[in-house]
Amino acid sequence: MIVCHCQHITDRDIHGAINWMREADAKAIITPRKVYRALGKSPDCGSCMSLFLSTMRKNTNLEVPVELRGLRQATASKGKINAG
Repeated sequence: MIVCHCQHITDRDIHGAINWMREADAKAIITPRKVYRALGKSPDCGSCMSLFLSTMRKNTNLEVPVELRGLRQATASKGKINAG
């Protein structure tokens, strides 16, 4: 299925890029921009973004690695302790 008509990106392209990135780096945070870059493309009009994100979310390799979950809260809490 075509997800981005401007750049001719399919759902298979998106899943392939996510799988490739996860295989290359198990701790990577995968974003739409990184998927576009992995495909050698860039967003044009942006009208596909909701479908693009929906397609990304269907991939089980998109999950944030366990060791990185809650990192923002932990860092914020640590800053409050050090500031106090």
